Amino acid sequence: MIRRLALPAFVWIVAFTAAASAQQSSGQEQAAQRRGRNAEEMPKAPPRAEGEGPFPHLIIRGVTLIDGTGAPPAGPVDIVIEQNRIAEIHSVGAPHTKIDPARRPKAGPGDRELDCEGMYALPGLIDMHTHIGPVTSVPAEYLFKLWMGHGVTTIREVLAGNGIDWMLEERGKSDRNEITAPRIKSYVRFGMGAKSAITTPQQAREWVDWLAGRGADGIKFFGTPPQIIAAALDEAKKKGLRSAAHLDQTGVARVNALTAARFGLTSMEHWYGLPEALFDDRTIQNYPLDYNYANEQDRFGKAGELWAQAAPPGSKKWDEVMDEFLKLDFTIDPTFTIYDANRDLMRARRAEWHEQYTMPAIWRHYAPNRNDHGSYWYYWTTEDEVKWKHNYQIWQQFINEYKNRGGRVTTGEDAGFIYSLYGFGYIRELELLREAGFHPIEVFRSATLYGAQALGLADQLGSVEAGKLADLVIVPVNPLENIAALYGTGAIKLNDDGSVVRVGGVRYTIKDGIVYDAPKLLADVRRMVAEAKQKEHFTITQPGMPPDKPQ
Repeated sequence: MIRRLALPAFVWIVAFTAAASAQQSSGQEQAAQRRGRNAEEMPKAPPRAEGEGPFPHLIIRGVTLIDGTGAPPAGPVDIVIEQNRIAEIHSVGAPHTKIDPARRPKAGPGDRELDCEGMYALPGLIDMHTHIGPVTSVPAEYLFKLWMGHGVTTIREVLAGNGIDWMLEERGKSDRNEITAPRIKSYVRFGMGAKSAITTPQQAREWVDWLAGRGADGIKFFGTPPQIIAAALDEAKKKGLRSAAHLDQTGVARVNALTAARFGLTSMEHWYGLPEALFDDRTIQNYPLDYNYANEQDRFGKAGELWAQAAPPGSKKWDEVMDEFLKLDFTIDPTFTIYDANRDLMRARRAEWHEQYTMPAIWRHYAPNRNDHGSYWYYWTTEDEVKWKHNYQIWQQFINEYKNRGGRVTTGEDAGFIYSLYGFGYIRELELLREAGFHPIEVFRSATLYGAQALGLADQLGSVEAGKLADLVIVPVNPLENIAALYGTGAIKLNDDGSVVRVGGVRYTIKDGIVYDAPKLLADVRRMVAEAKQKEHFTITQPGMPPDKPQ
């Protein structure tokens, strides 16, 4: 039985698709399997020591507002926050003119004023695909501060890899602002915690009822048999649970993205199952006869050929599939960023933030290793990268057209794998939506309002409007002009005097009316990484390079 084996880390994905075995393991055992050789429980976040507020009134002075709805920037404005709610938004003048104090809301005793004149305000960013229980064990504080330092105030955790109890406890602490962390919406892997394998529709319904009673927010599916996923999704709808799916190759021949959407799936992750829904001259992927799904380079390398096997853009099949997704009000969370290294491995591997922000355990996990999930660089060639570049062209065309025709596209990163780092990967996702053809305002709408809609929280989050929760991001430069300026490392700029500086980075992250100093959060991350390196006598080297030749 799977729970009695010391599994290599890549097997956890395969195991998820084998309901008769994976569902028999306890949540704790499954989390240990995911972390492979590093199976200790992830340390929980410490009590919150950062952030000021909430205040009777917090007044953000003089910002230009990008409100998340798709409206163009407007400002300067003063934003009044009462405790954890946005109370008022006041226009206080015109650009490039002196602000008239008479137009400004007054501050009273105990109020806090934040001078943000010349800066830009956005809604808190929503990361729709995260894993707090990564393959390598690092402190939760490290992940949370990377996200908060990049303006992410809400995450959808799509696995509960540390176990349901662990996840719900951290979610509650975040809701009460007892820890420095984004809001957490927990989508539990289907079958997790079941006492035995789920093999009938009735068992699926009973498990969904049990999960709803535990207070989870949704369900994450993998390659689940049709009759089981159909029953589970039907019951989830009755119980008010939302759903996500990674429709991997082990199950996609029976349940592709369109099939799952018809069953009631509310969002799909990545793009697995989408090209398969567009097949018109085949029913399965064109697998080489020596293909082995457990060989991760086979799995990911050949996945880069999938869109070329689908019906072409503009074809009858293309339009029919897209039309049906639109009628179903289906959400697509593409996570372009997690496969970005497939197009240019050296770029992702040599990203400048790795040196100061990537933990030694994560760096080791990234390196080629047949026993770690997502570490499949056994011999990644120019041919592989070219195929993936072509794959992206069609994939991004579909996503952009889906958005143009009224479809909901959200933003998620799936970091911790494939040289993608938490927070930094999320900003890269915004850049890749821009590459796909989104206007920058559309990018930030996907990152805010559309994420809130997909979570069923648009009445509370996703836009800067009176009455909503006070989740905002304050940025010192215009993020529409340069999305890359949101990276924690900032953007390079040459001044008129010839000096080179870094500009940008998030200045303040505000969650529930509590003001966090984003650079301070990132400084804490750098400290954690430096301490881990010192403890392990660790220096980043590139794969295959001798340890005495750091790169």
